[in-house]
Amino acid sequence: MRIWTIIAALALAGAASAQPARWQGQWPNTDFTETSITDWSEIMSGGPPKDGIPAIDDPAMIPAASETRLEGAEPVMVWPAPDGPARAYPIRYLLWHEIVNDAAGGVPVAVTYCPLCNSGMVFDRRVGGETLSFGVSGMLRASDMVMYDRQTESWWQQAIGTGIVGEMTGAELELLPAWMDSWKRFRAAYPDGVVMDEPNWRRAYGRNPYVSYDSASRPFLYSGEMPPHGIAPLMRVVRVGDRAWPFSRLREAGSVSEAGVTISWEAGQASALDAGRVAQGRDVGNVRVRDAQGRDVPHDVLFAFAFHAFWPDGDWMLGG
Repeated sequence: MRIWTIIAALALAGAASAQPARWQGQWPNTDFTETSITDWSEIMSGGPPKDGIPAIDDPAMIPAASETRLEGAEPVMVWPAPDGPARAYPIRYLLWHEIVNDAAGGVPVAVTYCPLCNSGMVFDRRVGGETLSFGVSGMLRASDMVMYDRQTESWWQQAIGTGIVGEMTGAELELLPAWMDSWKRFRAAYPDGVVMDEPNWRRAYGRNPYVSYDSASRPFLYSGEMPPHGIAPLMRVVRVGDRAWPFSRLREAGSVSEAGVTISWEAGQASALDAGRVAQGRDVGNVRVRDAQGRDVPHDVLFAFAFHAFWPDGDWMLGG
């Protein structure tokens, strides 16, 4: 926790001077005349510099059957790639890299995970006929990762998949059907699936650098409004569009069908943001979101404070 305190102090000290002129020196190729940001103090350093958290490009994939390092309850991002085997991206790697630029079945994707918001999503990297590749800017807004594209060095808000600074301001990435699942469930559902191999970086893969984060009373580097209805800021919620279903309700019900979707919850997935080792995190459960025809629906599982920050007028699906 001490390192978090130091980083927070540095970030908050820099936030007061977070004006375009300050960022222009570090980002000479970014067009700061194009932006949806009205208050530059919302942008702050998360600690690491640009690319200090290195995104992974063209990851090596191996047959799921040959992977022996992952434990059954470990979380993985699952993308059922078109015209090919389903692909799994272990959160133990995304904790340290946050973005994976991949492609399969003719679809280039950015697999993204922001630990501070628990937001894991897979985006199509094609925008306006151009295929972008993404890196980690090292900056945060409402505690959420700010990505950048390497083609125009525009900044993108990961939680909403939208350009916020630069030439790509206002552009939106298509959110694809993907979900976080346990490694055991992935192997059972996709015996011929493939999984991202361990990256060739010196990182403590399998260890959680955010020990006990998701049981903290407040989010890290966040000064915004807390969620309504007495919902804990670090409660996981399922977001579909501008609606959010708290995990507490889903865990109790097991399955909820409303607003055109069916959301199911099943035990067996470890929190990546709890114990010192990812595989030993407490059980937070697995969620699937499907429409009336049984098709997987694009969604996100993020913390309640982040949903409230980016969808302040969103609907809280509390039931009862």
